[in-house]
Amino acid sequence: MNQNPFAGFADPALCRRLLARLEQALAGIPGGRMRFMEVCGTHTVSIFRSGLRSLLPEGVEHLSGPGCPVCVTHDAEVAAFLDMAGRDGVILATFGDLLRVPGPGGRSLKHAQAQGARIEIVYSPLDALALAAANPSDTVVFLAIGFETTAPTVAATLMLADQRKLDNFCIFSLHKLVPPALRALLDESRSDESASPCGIDAFLLPGHVSTILGLEPYAFLPAEYRVPAVVGGFEPADILLALCVMAEQLRDGAPAVVNAYPRAVGDAGNPRARALLEEYFMPADALWRGIGRIPRSGLALRPAFSRRDAALRLNVSLPEVPPLPGCRCGDVLRGRLAPPQCPLFGKACTPASPVGPCMVSTEGSCAAYFKYALRA
Repeated sequence: MNQNPFAGFADPALCRRLLARLEQALAGIPGGRMRFMEVCGTHTVSIFRSGLRSLLPEGVEHLSGPGCPVCVTHDAEVAAFLDMAGRDGVILATFGDLLRVPGPGGRSLKHAQAQGARIEIVYSPLDALALAAANPSDTVVFLAIGFETTAPTVAATLMLADQRKLDNFCIFSLHKLVPPALRALLDESRSDESASPCGIDAFLLPGHVSTILGLEPYAFLPAEYRVPAVVGGFEPADILLALCVMAEQLRDGAPAVVNAYPRAVGDAGNPRARALLEEYFMPADALWRGIGRIPRSGLALRPAFSRRDAALRLNVSLPEVPPLPGCRCGDVLRGRLAPPQCPLFGKACTPASPVGPCMVSTEGSCAAYFKYALRA
């Protein structure tokens, strides 16, 4: 008999008890309000799909931050993809949702593919390595996007490429790191005179990323910004428990980093995965859609592996490009705008015909809002 091992985490009675606990904690917060931000595409979808937004107490405001890898990919990075796609002897390997992200002039990799560019959809970096083995006379470039969760798999693939002597395999590293983005968001909200001293009251930390990082990299949030930070799982009870812990910290004036997802996340994270990252990558400045350049928020290949760096091998740089006309994805990712407040949302911009990446990716907040909130 097949049973869902997570069914208990969606138990209505348990969720009602957690909602009551949340309301009790909110009552003790001055103003009775809490604005929290999640920075994980899976959290975005889970909150919408489960209907939690409609159940949360009136004083709880949900902001969806820069937690979708495709969504934070910058226009300049898409322009670089298109540049490489036009090169002879180059095969791009990419995850499918990146294919439709619009770049300069609204052009995407899907358009380039239709015009003859050699672009292959893969489901893991190892698929890209197999592509390199099958096409020894071509240069295979894996478009390496994503956060700390996916970067170790790319490092492992690079190790295998060396072991198999596949010299035609390289990556275009656009990995991004979550903690520096959280700092940038808080610094922005504090410097904005139109906002409260800290526009984000608490962070729902990403469960997947935290399996790698553990808790220590988030310690600056309560220490420097007095902001609660709670690692949460993805089932309704997981999310509600994390919100309860946040609200209780705000009520008690005792912000901390707390692991509310211990069945999957260890406080120390995954040291072996981090060691692999450290071996192949080093921190670098990175561009984030809507935020701009954040110091040391990306991962660049170390000089010892420069032969695997597509930017060096193909002499590719990130050009200056204008933003997509009318698209407000950047403001959505910063928590400054709810998707329906964008004038294009549900009109010119839909999942069938997306203008911006937040509507392209299934983890994007615009796509989630369109799919779940509008039909609620």
